[in-house]
Amino acid sequence: MQPFERFKKTNTEGNLWIYILELGKEGETPDQDVTKLVFEKFGFLPGEILTKSVLYKLRNNGFIKTEKFQGKKAFSTTEEGKKELEKMREFCQGILEKI
Repeated sequence: MQPFERFKKTNTEGNLWIYILELGKEGETPDQDVTKLVFEKFGFLPGEILTKSVLYKLRNNGFIKTEKFQGKKAFSTTEEGKKELEKMREFCQGILEKI
């Protein structure tokens, strides 16, 4: 695998939780729409099993909370999740300044 391809994969599928936290930041996001929304907003299509696994882990650790949206299971990002997202944003900006 070429360096750029590896970099791209680890910063998309390898860090799916960041994208899920971003989707839930503004309000309720239906679980079943996550893969489609990630593709539309961020340009890559994560697998269904990976998406479900990340949603489970984020819920279990209190970074997202379960909601209902139009009768569907949905989620929104908690304050703790927003703090983690901001830490990641700052970390990425610091790396970009160094390279």
